Amino acid sequence: MTEITIGGRRVGPAHKPFIIAEMSGNHNQSLERALALVDAAAATGVDALKLQTYTADTITMDTGFAIDEEGRSLWEGKNLYQLYQEAHTPWEWHAELFARARQHGMLAFSTPFDETAVDFLESLDVPAYKIASFENAHWPLLRKVAATGKPVIISTGAATLAEIDEAVRVLRAAGCRELVLLKCTSTYPATPENTNLRTIPVLAETFNCPIGLSDHTMGIGASVAAVALGACVIEKHFTLLRSEGGVDSAFSMEPQELKMLVEETERAQLALGTVQLCIQAAEEKSRMYKRSIYVAKPIAAGEAFTTDNLKIIRPGDGLWPRHWETVLGRKAVKDLKPGTPLTWNSL
Repeated sequence: MTEITIGGRRVGPAHKPFIIAEMSGNHNQSLERALALVDAAAATGVDALKLQTYTADTITMDTGFAIDEEGRSLWEGKNLYQLYQEAHTPWEWHAELFARARQHGMLAFSTPFDETAVDFLESLDVPAYKIASFENAHWPLLRKVAATGKPVIISTGAATLAEIDEAVRVLRAAGCRELVLLKCTSTYPATPENTNLRTIPVLAETFNCPIGLSDHTMGIGASVAAVALGACVIEKHFTLLRSEGGVDSAFSMEPQELKMLVEETERAQLALGTVQLCIQAAEEKSRMYKRSIYVAKPIAAGEAFTTDNLKIIRPGDGLWPRHWETVLGRKAVKDLKPGTPLTWNSL
């Protein structure tokens, strides 16, 4: 299963990277802003828009639990329930946002965080499902999503190899036939040092499915490098303007950066090509710009070739420099003018 299809688009090593723009809570509870985000994402050329489908009540309880990550999180000290109230995308917006994406020819789907969200998204006929890192051990949710028969993209953040294997087995046993694993570091933002992209080919070999990157680092460097290591899918959070704030804005890409991500990851995938140990057809004409042996001063018939009357210069239509020692000391069979490429017929 090295290739899958999402909404009619092939995803795999032989195809350009499948780029997902994650809106998350960067709409700041404004439908107008959410629609502007859809428009902006489409203009960058991404393949898909992704939402998150939950409410504060479907993801946690209002128990007063506060996030405590010793300064490592953007949400340090916030009440978890209140955070999700602030960050959630109202369910009544989904249909309009998905329709707007389709108008642009862009795919749109979501991350469900409980079984009721799956039922809701099925009513909107989403083409695929994304499982978040913090839900990759939620077996009832995995089984519910797999039973739809649609492609599943699952992030592997904060999971051991054994837990990833369990999740894959649960999904496949419940009917998932098209699966993508995303290497993910579940810190917000992530650093290049804790991204560990060399995991990507190991995951591909271990699970025999397309692998991607859920990238929480700043910039596009990690994503481009991931494609070079075989990533077929890249997911990035995006916003209109980081300075306008939002729950994920600090590590989200602005539209011009997202456009650059699309362009540079596709360029990276094209540049991978195949193993090439010979001269390409496109290079044939360029061989003329290699050096060769030329006559540098007038040489009379019978005169010996020396380092004084020969020179190694461009272009490459004379004898190649590897014959230099062979030519020196040999004699000319005819008069030669400066600027004449030396050939075997001249000796």
